[in-house]
Amino acid sequence: MITAIVLIKTSVDRIPEIAESIAALDSVSEVFSVTGTYDLIAMVRVPKHDDLADVIPGRISKIEGVEATDTHVAFRTYSQHDLEAAFAIGLDA
Repeated sequence: MITAIVLIKTSVDRIPEIAESIAALDSVSEVFSVTGTYDLIAMVRVPKHDDLADVIPGRISKIEGVEATDTHVAFRTYSQHDLEAAFAIGLDA
């Protein structure tokens, strides 16, 4: 699974509506409204690298009010949740 973190600039008067539209797309697992240079951050997960082109420039960038995107592809994922699950393997409650 390929994970991309997409930083999104939007029309500020439509952030909630744009976030909901992005969150409704297949392959988008979460959308965060944030402070700073960008208005939204979307987590995109796809099976193949080429699928990112379908999701990000193909769908996210075409949503009305999306002004710019900056995409970062993850090499590896580290998660406290994953670590806790790995250490719990074989343990009885």
